[in-house]
Amino acid sequence: MSKQRPGRVQEAIRQEVSKILQNHIKDPRIGFLTITKVELTDDLRYARVYFSILGEDKEKALALKGLNSAKGYIKGLLSDKIKLRFMPNIEFKIDNALEHTRRIYSILDRLKTKDQRPQTS
Repeated sequence: MSKQRPGRVQEAIRQEVSKILQNHIKDPRIGFLTITKVELTDDLRYARVYFSILGEDKEKALALKGLNSAKGYIKGLLSDKIKLRFMPNIEFKIDNALEHTRRIYSILDRLKTKDQRPQTS
């Protein structure tokens, strides 16, 4: 199998899941979220779909619950849009990269302001 194919399938799944969530899913638990990336196994049987959502841990857990309850419906709509021999089983995961990046910038800002204070001897 070509090395490019899994990448193309991952991107197609990411785009289609985003469209499905925007146009077809009306679950209030999901709210406004962003599909950040999709990871596929080499045999294209399993897809891990990462999403990012702003808010507290409670909202993230609710969004994950809402996505998991709509998993079968999303998979069915995906199979209509993307033609594959087998539609991968979907697993939703929270992507905490945004919070991690924010935390790093916060630490760097504190270090920067600490370095800019006048030194007293």
